Amino acid sequence: MTSDIRSPKSEIVFLKLGGSLITDKTRVAHARPRVIRRLAREVKSALAARPDLKLVLGHGSGSFGHVAAKKYGTREGVTDRSGWRGFAEVAAAAARLNQIVTELFIAEGVPVISLPPSASARCEDGRLIDLNIASIMSALEHDLVPLVYGDVAFDTVRGATIVSTEDVFLYLAARLPPDVILLAGEVAGVYADAALTGKVIEAITPATVAHYAGALGGSHGADVTGGMAGKVHQMLQWLEVQPSGRGRIFSGARPGAVRALLIDPACRIGTELRHD
Repeated sequence: MTSDIRSPKSEIVFLKLGGSLITDKTRVAHARPRVIRRLAREVKSALAARPDLKLVLGHGSGSFGHVAAKKYGTREGVTDRSGWRGFAEVAAAAARLNQIVTELFIAEGVPVISLPPSASARCEDGRLIDLNIASIMSALEHDLVPLVYGDVAFDTVRGATIVSTEDVFLYLAARLPPDVILLAGEVAGVYADAALTGKVIEAITPATVAHYAGALGGSHGADVTGGMAGKVHQMLQWLEVQPSGRGRIFSGARPGAVRALLIDPACRIGTELRHD
């Protein structure tokens, strides 16, 4: 499916803007518009510098969706009327943040097109098993930037659940293999200790991840999708299937980091995830 959008020089990159980066996860429904605008300008600059770059953009739900999802336990499933009402509230909260991101990126000249996963996602016991990607492919073919995000989804076992941006990326990766997956958060990378005070780990592979198990702590603020440990293990799962891929977890709070890695994913910023 990638033949129509790839040229000999093109590269497909998935970039996630973490919820901790674009919102204050310690305050309910509190976006950071100045940060979002800066990130949009960095993306625009990188796309101008690399016209053959095919970018799939995603963002977390931060203090919007995660807070509501934690309140109702939506990740674990929905079984009653109250839970379904909560499901709708979580969807609305995630969509509000997505609207903010969409409008700010458009205002800065980045041609994003928002594609809510909940419109077509179907899960089985928490695992994403179906998602319509035709619109994502069409967007890339026309040099648009498809924008996905952490969202609710119907589930054949749980009734409903939450799909993270990483879940969506991994599903897409099997059908639209990216060369690089970049996860931009608030912290500098994966720290060597859970207190986030030690040295940032330069690289993690499937062979070394067990050594850093104690360092893979949770997420600052409400997060129902696995925190740092979940991100690392999902990235390594992808690399087992696509060993030639490259991943990186880094701080988007550092001005210029997003632009630098979109232009040259080999930049030594943050923590690299690789197969060997």
